Amino acid sequence: MAYQALYRVWRPQRFDDMIGQEVITRTLKNAITTNQISHAYLFAGPRGTGKTSAAKIFAKAINCHHQVDGEPCNACETCKAITDGTLNDVIEIDAASNNGVEEIRDIRDKVKYAPTVADYKVYIIDEVHMLSTGAFNALLKTLEEPPANVIFILATTEPHKIPATIISRTQRFDFKRIAANDSYQRMIYILKQKDVSYDDQAIKVIAKAAEGGMRDALSILDQALSFGDNEITLDNALLVTGSVTHELLATYVQQVIAGDTKAGLASLQSVLEAGKDAERFTEDIIGYTRDLLLYQQAPKMVEEAEMGSVSEAFQQLAAATSAQTMYAMINELNSIQQQMRFTTHPDVYLEILTIKLAEIGNQQGQIPPAAQPVAAPENADQSGVADLQREVQQLRSAVKHLEEANAGQPAKASSGTPRVKAAVKQEVNLAKINPVLGTATREKLNQLQEVWPDILNSLNVAQRAVMKASQPVAAADSGVIVAFDFSFFFQRATLDRELTDALENGLDRMIGTALPVVFVPKDQWPRIRKSYLAAHKAQLQANSPEDQQPEQPAENPVVTKAEELFGKSIVDIKQD
Repeated sequence: MAYQALYRVWRPQRFDDMIGQEVITRTLKNAITTNQISHAYLFAGPRGTGKTSAAKIFAKAINCHHQVDGEPCNACETCKAITDGTLNDVIEIDAASNNGVEEIRDIRDKVKYAPTVADYKVYIIDEVHMLSTGAFNALLKTLEEPPANVIFILATTEPHKIPATIISRTQRFDFKRIAANDSYQRMIYILKQKDVSYDDQAIKVIAKAAEGGMRDALSILDQALSFGDNEITLDNALLVTGSVTHELLATYVQQVIAGDTKAGLASLQSVLEAGKDAERFTEDIIGYTRDLLLYQQAPKMVEEAEMGSVSEAFQQLAAATSAQTMYAMINELNSIQQQMRFTTHPDVYLEILTIKLAEIGNQQGQIPPAAQPVAAPENADQSGVADLQREVQQLRSAVKHLEEANAGQPAKASSGTPRVKAAVKQEVNLAKINPVLGTATREKLNQLQEVWPDILNSLNVAQRAVMKASQPVAAADSGVIVAFDFSFFFQRATLDRELTDALENGLDRMIGTALPVVFVPKDQWPRIRKSYLAAHKAQLQANSPEDQQPEQPAENPVVTKAEELFGKSIVDIKQD
């Protein structure tokens, strides 16, 4: 027989064989034993976590006449036929290649026929989010009221792309990423069954590189077996995954945190000469820095994630490095990682990254005097104290000089505003904001606020993190204004064109129109809308109706526009 990949040979055939999904498997087994079987299920989760395997095991268990405690026997003709994929009553459909209306209509026509051999006819639709809108509509009624003895199991990696009307008609199970330790234990079991020699550290490298996918872990293990001629060594695992050794990674991070740019660049050069993947190297640094940060607050969590291999050097580095330094490093790593996706010269970006990380490390050494321990005067370094006193005196002189220079200038309305805020204000695009305010309505804003959580859920993790502290504050048929609680996130969002495109695509899906999105800082928003109403007061008065009734007081057009934009409940009218 031809060779089969490990993930196919060792695919789970019972619920107890599944790794890391105990809650889901227990629920499904209990449903089978108590005969509380639903007509439709939705299995959602990352790739390689067992969604399709669970669907096939479930199909076997409900059709097996010899099942025990919800587990199929895997010995009867029905179980064997489902395992081999030859039972006509269990139909697997790939929605990526069968996503049209005609394919779903064919299912709808055939679903009314009773099963031929099995007790239940089971439709397993993989990657169901790939179905077209018309196909979802064709499936909707059948999914809601299927004939007796028919079960639908929908599997997807992107549940946010499935219409809510479909999700509400299913029982949803969210498969989680498989812990590295669980993947490690499963691979050790498989290698022992195959009687293959292995290096324990090599299996840990593969388990971490799989990033929560059991199928990915077995695929990498299969590749390492082929590369090493049925032997798993650490060097082979590092070559196959593109990772670097833990020691080299630790050395590099120690060098940049110490601000040693030359040594950091030398370590980077050795990584590149070894042919390591640049993106993988960046991810390894992010993971290492994240572990340093977590170890300061939750050591046990890191020890479990590293499967007990936390070195003494790692512990010392975590104790010596400030959290602020690691925050800055992670932000810089994330920024460089995004830029590397669109370049053919990742080595240049890695060199720039090394220099920037070393600069951050140098800044850590500049501890404020208040944070330094106070030594006895007789033990103090007199030259160091003199340098500090001289520097403080220079700073005082510079501040006094600036105050004298400002004293002769007329006071400005915004003199109390910090310079940072003034810099942010310049980035606000009033040319895009004013047209939206000109036609904005409260009804449009209410409509947008209802779908805003769904739009945010459609973003990736990094984009959701940026948009979490934001909310829409005005909306019209010409655009949407979104205010940010923090200026830092406002600046990040303004520079991220990919985020803007994702928001506009989300609006297109939710309300049928891809409205332009404009960002503003929340602290500037009241001033912006007040300035707009004041600047357009004459125009609003000119557009107001002139045929007022004599007994009724004339309405202020500025107040009317403000109420139309923001709602009567939040407009406070004060007479001059």
